[in-house]
Amino acid sequence: MREILEEKPRARIEFWTDKKYYKNVVKITTEIGVSWGKEDKLSGKRQYIRVRKVAAGKFRRYAGWKLSDYFKNWQITIKDLIIGNFCGFVGFVSGIMQSFFRMVAKSNRPDVIFLKGGFVGLPVGIVARILKVPYVIHESDATPGLANRLLIKHAAKIATSLPVEEIEGVEPDPRVVVTGVPVAPEFKKVSEAKKTQLKKVFGFDENKPLVVITGGSQGAQHINEAVREILPEMLKFTSVGLVAGRERYEEMVDLKKYENWEKAELQSNFRMWAFNSAMNELMGAADVVVSRAGATTIAELAALEKAVVLVPFEELPGGHQVKNAERIVKLNGAVMVKDSRMVQQPGILLNEVHRLIRSPKARKELAANLHETYRPKAAKELAGILINLSQGGKDEKEQ
Repeated sequence: MREILEEKPRARIEFWTDKKYYKNVVKITTEIGVSWGKEDKLSGKRQYIRVRKVAAGKFRRYAGWKLSDYFKNWQITIKDLIIGNFCGFVGFVSGIMQSFFRMVAKSNRPDVIFLKGGFVGLPVGIVARILKVPYVIHESDATPGLANRLLIKHAAKIATSLPVEEIEGVEPDPRVVVTGVPVAPEFKKVSEAKKTQLKKVFGFDENKPLVVITGGSQGAQHINEAVREILPEMLKFTSVGLVAGRERYEEMVDLKKYENWEKAELQSNFRMWAFNSAMNELMGAADVVVSRAGATTIAELAALEKAVVLVPFEELPGGHQVKNAERIVKLNGAVMVKDSRMVQQPGILLNEVHRLIRSPKARKELAANLHETYRPKAAKELAGILINLSQGGKDEKEQ
C-alpha cells in the first residue's frame, strides 16, 4: 500500500479482510498514516485506504492423515473437519454473495484486485472472474495454497517469491513474475551497535547473547511447550525473549516466574510477551531467532540478516512450511528442526540453539546466506504490476 500511494497519491485502495483480522488491519493502515478520504496535512492531497470486512470460509485439512487417523482423532474430525468445514462453506458462499453485491455496480468496481492466497481471497477472486475484473495473485510458498491453485488459471498476473521451477504445481507461463515477498521497510539489517542498544531497550543484558523465540502473532503451542521444557537449561548460556502469542499467552503464564523485575528494570535474562508490535526491533536485537517457516517470516528474517532455527509445522496443507524450510537449508541459510522431532525431543532444539550461540562464525555464515534470498524491491515491483493493470495494462506514456 505504501508503494502504491507513493506512486499514485490519489489512488483509492480497499483492504478486504475477515472479521478476525479487521482490527489489526485498521491499526496497520493507521500506522501507515492514511485513512479513507483523509487529507494529508503535508502534501494537501487526499489518500484513500478503506478497510472492510468480508465473509469467508476456511476449509480445514490435515496433511499426511491416513483414513485411520480420522477415526483415532474423532473429536478433531467432528469439530474441525465436519462442523468446521460446514461453517466454512457457509462463510464461503456468503463471501461470494457479499463480494458480488459490492462490485456489481460499475461505479464500485475496482480496476484491479490483489489476492495474497488466503481463504479470504477465494470468494473475491471468483466474483472478480465473473465480473471480468483483472486480478493478481501472489504465491509466497514453495507449494501453492488451495485458494491460489483454484484462482491461478484466470489470473492476469502471477507474482511469486521463487522461480517457477522451484514451485510445486506451477508451470512456466508468461504471466509469472518473480517479485519475492514484500516486507515492511522497518525490517532491515541493524549494526552491532544498534543490536546492543536494542537489547538494552528491551531490558536485556547487552553483553549476553539473545535468543528470540516466536510462533507468530497467535502463538505456536508446540514451540511454547518445548520452551517450557528447555528454558532452565537455555538460560544458563543466553538471554531469551519468548513471544508466546495472543491465543497461547495465558497457557504460558507460569514462565513469568523466570521474569524478575526491580524498580522497572529487568533483573533476569528472560522476558515473555503475548505479542510485540515492534517485532522488527525485537528480532533485530537477537543473535539467534527460533521461528516457524512461513514465507513472510523467512523474508523478514532475511531482510534482518539473522541466524535462524526454523521449526516448520508439518501438518499444514501441502506441507508448505517444510518445503520453505528445506529450500533455505539447502542454501545453508538456516537450521531446521521439524515440529514433530521437537515435540518428541525438545532437547534437539536446545542443542541447535546452543551450537549457534557458541559459534559466531556459523551464525554469520547462515545469516549472510539467508540475506542473499532477500529481494528488497518486491513491494515496489508488485505495486508497479498493480498500477499497470489498473491502467489497462499500458504505461502512462502510452495513454
